[in-house]
Amino acid sequence: MDSFRRPARCRRIEHVFETGGVVRGATTADVVRWTSAVAELRPVADDAERIDRIAALERLKAACAAAQAEVTAELVRSQRTAAASAGQDRTRTDRSIAAQVAFARRESPHAGRRHVGLAMALIDEMPGTLTALRDGSIPEWRAVLVARQLGCLTAEARRKAETELAPRLPALGDQAAVAAATTVAYRLDPEAVLDRMRNTVSDRRVSLRPAPDTMVRLSALLPVAGGVAAYAPLLRAADSSHASDGTRTRGQVMADELVARLTGRSNSGCDELGVPDAGAPDVHIGLLMTDRTLLDADAEPAVLNGCGPIPAPLARRLVDAGAGTASPASVWVRRCWTDPSTGSVAVSDRRPRLFPASIRRLVVWRDQRCRTPWCGAPVRDIDHVHPFRAGGSTVQTNAKGLCRSRNLAKDQLGWHAPGRPDGAVVTETPTGHRYVSHPPPPSSEPWRDDLVST
Repeated sequence: MDSFRRPARCRRIEHVFETGGVVRGATTADVVRWTSAVAELRPVADDAERIDRIAALERLKAACAAAQAEVTAELVRSQRTAAASAGQDRTRTDRSIAAQVAFARRESPHAGRRHVGLAMALIDEMPGTLTALRDGSIPEWRAVLVARQLGCLTAEARRKAETELAPRLPALGDQAAVAAATTVAYRLDPEAVLDRMRNTVSDRRVSLRPAPDTMVRLSALLPVAGGVAAYAPLLRAADSSHASDGTRTRGQVMADELVARLTGRSNSGCDELGVPDAGAPDVHIGLLMTDRTLLDADAEPAVLNGCGPIPAPLARRLVDAGAGTASPASVWVRRCWTDPSTGSVAVSDRRPRLFPASIRRLVVWRDQRCRTPWCGAPVRDIDHVHPFRAGGSTVQTNAKGLCRSRNLAKDQLGWHAPGRPDGAVVTETPTGHRYVSHPPPPSSEPWRDDLVST
């Protein structure tokens, strides 16, 4: 099954973590050196060796994932023991651990929780899968998929299922591994699998995420009956409209029909900037832009809350959406102005036509995403940079936007998040590590003196 050739250089990469390999008793400093060594690999001579190196590096990634799982489990046990001795709540402790792992891996709190869960499952209940991961026989994601499918079982049943599955995993792809794990889980405990299916109904939700080139992804996780029922009329509309006009693809017709049904306005297409060209929907937007962009005197991008930067022409088109059409749009715009001397967000419109004047809304528009490094989650909470209890003022310059997970984690035992005069926030974790979050950069370039004088 393992048919690719392994030159000496590749073997050195592959087995760097294995007992009896080229490095024994390695330390964290050794791992740091390996990172530099991988970055300085010699060029390979031919395509066959390039394939060998790609395969060897993939095995190394898997071995690193196994090593991360082992040290993560050690961290969990250590901090749970210390927190229990201090009388700290287990839920708060686990939240703190996941946040620390997320910082270390430069990922979001959600990803940190997933990594912790996988580590504990691999170490405590899935030794065969851990071995396959350690020797590079499977990628980390396949281990995640198998652990997820077996998660509904008791610890004892999970060990039995894993003993049966582990030898087969190197030969299976992702979908086949999921199918095999589901089959074994159902055979061992059908009621547990059915209970999981029933519980997933409570996870139904709708989400909106930015996509490249001023697009967004509107996603819905639905029970199968509801999902099929919602999709069917979009298919019928695509069959009807595509056959009648032929100017739009089936996918475009379905997307336009979805917008029409959700907004209650007809939608027969859109212009080149994506704004509906007939029956424009009501637009409720937080638009961060300079007066120069608004008045068509500058090409500087605006910032649309929840989506990020958008081209100046699109910002102006949104403000003017539906003008001159049979069904003009109601456009509710809350403007945020920039200081012409610094380019930073300075003040919001004092008389909004939809939202009340509030620091919270301004900070949400300014920060866009959680201020914590590598998080990227939408802002849910507004927090004081300099704590209110320590005399911090409740003003925009002393505010930061955080997601709910980070806001809860920062109040755990051993966490500190002091502010600096330059507006940066320094997050200190229980292990003494420090992570700096700088305030968002100015949203526009300052006015040039020569332009102001003219």
